[in-house]
Amino acid sequence: MGTDSRAAGLLLRRASTLHLQTGNLLNWGRLRKKCPSSHREELRDCIQKTLNEWSSQISPDLVRELPDVLECSVAHAVEKINPDEREEMKVSAKLFIVGSNSSSMRSAIEMACSALGIAQLDSVIIASPPVEDGVNLALEHLQPYWEELENLVQNKKVVAIGTSDLDKVQLEQLYQWAQVKPNSNQVNLASCCVMPPDLTAFAKEFDIQLLTHNDPKELLSESSFQEALQESLPDIRANEWVPLWVLRYSVIVKSRGIIKSKGYIIQAKRRDS
Repeated sequence: MGTDSRAAGLLLRRASTLHLQTGNLLNWGRLRKKCPSSHREELRDCIQKTLNEWSSQISPDLVRELPDVLECSVAHAVEKINPDEREEMKVSAKLFIVGSNSSSMRSAIEMACSALGIAQLDSVIIASPPVEDGVNLALEHLQPYWEELENLVQNKKVVAIGTSDLDKVQLEQLYQWAQVKPNSNQVNLASCCVMPPDLTAFAKEFDIQLLTHNDPKELLSESSFQEALQESLPDIRANEWVPLWVLRYSVIVKSRGIIKSKGYIIQAKRRDS
């Protein structure tokens, strides 16, 4: 482990960007924690296991190359969609912005398409972008992110786009302003056991699907990411690394409703020295 960690440490000291991909978690076998208690715990476990697996397979060629963008993945779990089966699959993603702005959204979607070997995602939901403490999420916070999603729809990288945790007023404001309308809005049942009647009525009138979710408000914090890095790779300066976004995807067989593939993709940047 020591040699692996030192090689990984050298690579991470020279790189400025880290792309971490779990591949299909259903292919992890022994790596998979059987019953993570939450999405947050599952993600942290995925980060550590991916780093451990990747660092144990670093080639001498990679160390000699010292790439600026480091691709870190669980090789045996990577699984592209068979083109002949594409029409039978629904590919959905949820994007969590952690430490970046709207400009990174395109690369997140393109990385997901590349990882799965497809041209477009069927559905993308954006988690509410981070705002300062004590500030309520307003339309102006959402607009730059939504414009990026609209561009992705217009460029045929995404078919449908949706929101998460918007109340009736926020959803109505976005709907009235947006060129590409939201087709869904996720509601966290931890914060409300019953769907608010005004939200339900608005969604029904404008054909917006209301979905439920149980993601925490903050899926991955900067400190949690750094702790996972440090525990997996003791030889690195983990506090130099900042996560920009997390994308969670799922591939579902439409006719049977079963999950064929699910995984995480994360992009992180090293702080300017």
